[in-house]
Amino acid sequence: MNFFKNIITSFKLMQDKEDQQVVISGIEKDVVFRGTNLWILIFAIFIASLGLNVNSTAVIIGAMLISPLMGPIMGIGLSMGINDLNLLKKSITNFSFATVTGLITSTLFFIVSPVNDAHSEILARTQPTIYDVLIAFFGGLAGIFAVSSKQKGNILPGVAIATALMPPLCTAGFGLATLQWKYFFGAFYLFLINTVFIALATLITTKYLHFPVRHLLDNKAEWKSKRIIWVITIITILPSIYFGYQFIQYNRFSEKANHFIEKYSKIPDEYLLNKKINPQNKTLTLTYGGAPLSTEQIGKLQEQFKTLELGNAAKLEIKQGFAYLNEEEKIGNLNAGISEKDATIIQLQTKIDSLNYFSNLSGQLFREMKVMYPSLTQLALQKNKWINDSTVQVLPVCLLISNPILPPSDLLNVKKWLKIRLGLDSLIVYNN
Repeated sequence: MNFFKNIITSFKLMQDKEDQQVVISGIEKDVVFRGTNLWILIFAIFIASLGLNVNSTAVIIGAMLISPLMGPIMGIGLSMGINDLNLLKKSITNFSFATVTGLITSTLFFIVSPVNDAHSEILARTQPTIYDVLIAFFGGLAGIFAVSSKQKGNILPGVAIATALMPPLCTAGFGLATLQWKYFFGAFYLFLINTVFIALATLITTKYLHFPVRHLLDNKAEWKSKRIIWVITIITILPSIYFGYQFIQYNRFSEKANHFIEKYSKIPDEYLLNKKINPQNKTLTLTYGGAPLSTEQIGKLQEQFKTLELGNAAKLEIKQGFAYLNEEEKIGNLNAGISEKDATIIQLQTKIDSLNYFSNLSGQLFREMKVMYPSLTQLALQKNKWINDSTVQVLPVCLLISNPILPPSDLLNVKKWLKIRLGLDSLIVYNN
């Protein structure tokens, strides 16, 4: 019984809880964007934009660590939890000001920047899913729990990285600067998801920890306030559920398409020039080079593709020849073919050099050993594979022909001399 009591006690928060007025004062202080806080935000925006521009994850993480954006978002959640209308207005005002400042700063940066390519770090923040909702919510819970605890530790930097407020804001700036509205709306939606669910986590936690309510509302006003909060939450979460479902479907199609390529795409006397997986259109395109595929071969591929059970909309397209490749793909495939042939040539040349080396060395060893053992008539030196039940070894073998056969003691000396002469640890010597 005591064991279960100890476990339950381990999950209690009240024993580590910071004084609530200290927590409220600390959050209120971080809400305001003026002076130092504002310049830190601008610098963090520049750092994050540079990280997105050069596709550097490390630089983006650095920007997230120094960003002060969490302050007003927690202020929004706290103010709703304790019914402090003044703090709510101050938090929303400062959050809006910080968001506009961040958008303007990142947009100006990407307008000036000579690099306007959408790298993977940018693309990763243009289609948020339900998983981003969960990350923001649990990250917000970790953040407010840390702020409300006496043992804050190093949780807040981790929360800043997990919830990732800076990168989507800067990606939205990239979308504005390049007039790519898909990037702007996708990234800004992710930024709103993070904002809403960090604030919601803060609101729930302040209610759970019984923070003191500053301005009591009448029942009607309180119910209206709660209804607005839940409407905003539901409106924010619905698109992410759709995107999450879409993400799972795309991932499922890509996995099955790759499985099909690995298992069925290899055809004798054919070379797979290119493969394209398009999860949006549920299309897999395979481009082959070599002899023209027969109707039977194409039909077999189509039948095998149907076994993946991807639905009637899924299509397998078979193309043949370099004409279906764009110039970049043609050059890539030609370079890959040349590299493969170069590797084969180098491998064969290495074998030839090895054979020539052993041939020349055999002649030199024969002349040296003939001086010591005049009865020696022939010598051959080569590498052979030695196979047993568990291992395969490649060992040098020296075959000696002499008349008469060398005595065992001389043969042992010859073996020792050859190992030293050739710098070998292992050597097999035969004499007949």
